[in-house]
Parts: sequence; structure tokens; C-alpha cells
Amino acid sequence: MKQTGKQVLATNRQARHRYFLGDSYEAGIVLTGSEVKSLRDSRVQLAEAWASIDGGEAWLHGLHIAPYSFSQNHSGHEPTRDRKLLLHRHQIDKLSMAMQLERLTLVPTSLYLKDGRVKVELALGKGKNVVDKREDIKRRDSDREAARAIADARRRH
Repeated sequence: MKQTGKQVLATNRQARHRYFLGDSYEAGIVLTGSEVKSLRDSRVQLAEAWASIDGGEAWLHGLHIAPYSFSQNHSGHEPTRDRKLLLHRHQIDKLSMAMQLERLTLVPTSLYLKDGRVKVELALGKGKNVVDKREDIKRRDSDREAARAIADARRRH
């Protein structure tokens, strides 16, 4: 029976902290059977992953998919091998141009199952420096304090 809907397997929570994210794209991934089974068990780490375009093809590097516990030695997989991404030619060309001209990075933000197929969401990002990160932390803290003050005021009335 075919699964429907979207089931999130992993998210890259550090991506919004490290980068200013722009346009996002959905891409398929070329996987082996044991990788898909391990992904369905949510045994994946997306935090250190990054994407690149080499030779007109999109690749995902550093994605760690734990070996499937029930696979045999000859049918298993290497946990951190480079994986090919499936995108349309015009998307690859557009991403390549943006990465070269605007000096952007291709960041994987989430990994999910969509209608039974594994997909990765990629976003174009520009790296933040330390000052930008500090400003984000200050803004988040001030927003949190304001929300607490509003909640306290509502409780008193």
C-alpha cells in the first residue's frame, strides 16, 4: 500500500542559525534499499550535510544514514557516502549560477518522505557572521520577554 502525505525524517535546525536562507527547492535522492529502510526508522543526521553542483550534477555530502541493523554485510551501505540529488536541468543551472554569481551555499534544511519517496529540501543560503548571530539571539530573547510580559498582563486581568 502506497503511503500518502509528508512525514518529516530529519530537519537541520542549525541552518537558520548559520545562514540567511532564500529560495528553496525539493529534490529526490538516489538511495539504496538499506538506506531507505534505515531512513524509515529515522536513523539519519542532517546537521553536517551540505550540497554542491559538480559537473552539471547535484550532490549531497556529509549526510549520515546509519547502517540498517537487519542488513547483511554485502548488502549494507556506507553511512556518509556522497548521494546524487535528482533535480531538473533548469533547476541545476539556476542553482549553479546563483552559487557562482551571488556566492551562495546550497543548504539541506529537511529530509522527508513524500508519497513514499525520500525528498530533501534545499535552500540557497548566505553565511552569517558572528555579529548577525548575536543580533538574532538578542531579537529572539527580546521577543520571548515581550511574550512573557503580555502573558503575565493577561493573567493579572
